[in-house]
Amino acid sequence: QVQLVESGGGLVQTGGSLRLACAASGRTFSRYAMAWFRQAPGKEREFVAAINWSGGNRYYADSVKGRFTISRDNAKRTVDLQMNSLAPEDTAVYYCAQGSLPNYYTGLRYDYWGQGTQVTVSS
Repeated sequence: QVQLVESGGGLVQTGGSLRLACAASGRTFSRYAMAWFRQAPGKEREFVAAINWSGGNRYYADSVKGRFTISRDNAKRTVDLQMNSLAPEDTAVYYCAQGSLPNYYTGLRYDYWGQGTQVTVSS
């Protein structure tokens, strides 16, 4: 059984930075794409960033491109999300997800999800 545990959320001022981490256990981590999603109050969950199995390809939502960086360490079974220049509209619960395949593509199915970590950006 796969478990994904996020950490690193918190309260930060506009323009600040946070680094989220997701630790995975269970099936072979390096075989699957990983992604971060977020859900703000009253809104649908939205894609933030994804990374393929090797870390060689990364994908970002337009809203975070240039500010957020996704990375992974297959030896440590972790995927991180470095968030810079945070703005109030980044406030949300952030979820880590493990894809069903090694490479990301739009419409990729995600088999497992973490419990989420709250990020709040004050103005």
